Amino acid sequence: MFSCVKPYEDQNYSALKRACLRRKVLFEDPTFPATDDSLYYTGTPGPAVRWKRPKDICEDPRLFVDGISSHDLHQGQVGNCWFVAACSSLASRESLWQKVIPDWKEQEWDPEKPNTYVGIFHFHFWRFGEWVDVVIDDRLPTVNNQLIYCHSSSRNEFWCALVEKAYAKLAGCYQALDGGNTADALVDFTGGVSEPIDLTEGDFASDEAKRNQLFERVLKVHSRGGLISASIKAVTAADMEARLACGLVKGHAYAITDVRKVRLGRGLLAFFKSEKLDMIRLRNPWGEREWNGPWSDTSEEWQKVSKSEREKLGVTVQDDGEFWMTFEDVCRYFTDIIKCRLINTSYLSIHKTWEEARLCGAWTRHEDPLHNRSGGCINHKDTFFQNPQYIFDVKKPEDEVLICIQQRPKQSTRRDGKGENLAIGFDIYKVEENRQYRMHSLQHRTASSIYINSRSVFLRTEQPEGRYVIIPTTFEPGHTGEFLLRVFTDVPSNCRELCLDEPPHSCWSSLCGYPQQVTQVHVLGAAGLKDSPTGANSYVIIESEGDKVRSAVQKGTSTPEYDVKGIFYRKKPSQPITVQIWNYRVLKDEFLGQVHLKASSDDLQALHTLHLRDRNSQQPSDLPGTVAVRILSSASLTAI
Repeated sequence: MFSCVKPYEDQNYSALKRACLRRKVLFEDPTFPATDDSLYYTGTPGPAVRWKRPKDICEDPRLFVDGISSHDLHQGQVGNCWFVAACSSLASRESLWQKVIPDWKEQEWDPEKPNTYVGIFHFHFWRFGEWVDVVIDDRLPTVNNQLIYCHSSSRNEFWCALVEKAYAKLAGCYQALDGGNTADALVDFTGGVSEPIDLTEGDFASDEAKRNQLFERVLKVHSRGGLISASIKAVTAADMEARLACGLVKGHAYAITDVRKVRLGRGLLAFFKSEKLDMIRLRNPWGEREWNGPWSDTSEEWQKVSKSEREKLGVTVQDDGEFWMTFEDVCRYFTDIIKCRLINTSYLSIHKTWEEARLCGAWTRHEDPLHNRSGGCINHKDTFFQNPQYIFDVKKPEDEVLICIQQRPKQSTRRDGKGENLAIGFDIYKVEENRQYRMHSLQHRTASSIYINSRSVFLRTEQPEGRYVIIPTTFEPGHTGEFLLRVFTDVPSNCRELCLDEPPHSCWSSLCGYPQQVTQVHVLGAAGLKDSPTGANSYVIIESEGDKVRSAVQKGTSTPEYDVKGIFYRKKPSQPITVQIWNYRVLKDEFLGQVHLKASSDDLQALHTLHLRDRNSQQPSDLPGTVAVRILSSASLTAI
């Protein structure tokens, strides 16, 4: 996974460290200097900030003191509880933090070999589809010899302050971390996909069935190594970090550090009783101020749980910022949960694996509508189809599809100001089974994401077998930017960008001909088919000039609903399109009838119900059944 980590700003950690050892100097990072520009993108500093190396702050600096844990972290002066919450989640996962903090033993201070320390560190983050290696020096901003940003409970532990500095370098400066998004940090730490869940909108507090289903999903993400956080929306500025009577804080990100089904009862009774409680452990990045309701550290509810179970859960009574809640109370008091799932693409895993398609794209402006790729959302019907388009296939009767679009992160610097996100989203359309070129007219929309000015937008959807087009857009037309599209399916989806608007002209076009007309044929269904004791197991084939589209088999019915579409670029518009219906048999399929469609662009009637005929070319006679077909034709190849 990390064999292709890309050096950030072309800084090679090993080469820089060797150079400093050779020259016997401490490393000073020229790309993120110890100046105000690395602290703020706007405004001026308050108290006099002094950049200090760890050895100037304490006597015995360490990367880790007694290992790494979620209890290490405390939020500093900047409003980055979201980042600290993400770090708390990260600290509870050894396999993950060892990816973010590579070669940690080599990076650790060695008191026995002080000459090997040159004040250089490096950390790995996942950014826009690739892992980057960020190099920093160890100079940290302080006031009165105290770290002013993220710091550890132990004065001589520096892993969180150094990870934060590397992350601030990626963002442009420390101030850029003020009021960020936990989901972004969780993705940057893991390369996973974040799924935001609105607990209020989903009414999980009062709907027990939905709540139980959500808990199982949260438990699954946690048990498979994912990271999770929770927060309470602050509606007004006055609400920000306001403490509620229950002890929770508004506008504040909490790390979820454990998810369990807790067995109630004592001794043997606990094993014979099946009663279990859905519980969540959370941590406040402040390292203090906890929930004071049911199942809080000192509450009487813990008497219902055996001592051994309490010890297994790690229940403590100190105000260390970590506490347990029932999932029902989580849904009642919190407004949002963010699940960052690690997408398993390993074929050797015992758990569900996913097939990932990852494509980079861009919204770009152009005078020519056929080359413009910044058309805005569906509200802008004249330009919507000018956006980038991506096609993918669902190859199972039904499949769960995960789709994530991420815009390239923008830095906040003094020169460029605050890097603002565009409002982005996407729509998914079910299209013809044989579509190869871009869409130019509306088809059935099967799913839509929200539109929001966040770095990434996620959607989980169940879709039946067929071909689909994703259209990622900015909310307003004319906005430009790069994006990364990730599509996860159970089997390979063959996801790719649709670049051409119509079949290309080639040197063979003059010899073999070029399409004169485009026709979309939508076979809705059939009725009154030749019956059998169990009903027909029928399917439909649409054919035009050698190009065929076949539907799935509709089992045990004489009135099947095929809902299958094909699109045909016709060189000989006078030649009819054939629609045939067949009955699936083990040895040899049975022909049930066919119809011929002229499909002229002059035909104003879109929907046709036609009697099935036999295959006698001279005098075809009627067979049992009718087929319902919707036809759309145009002489303009970019009309459909």
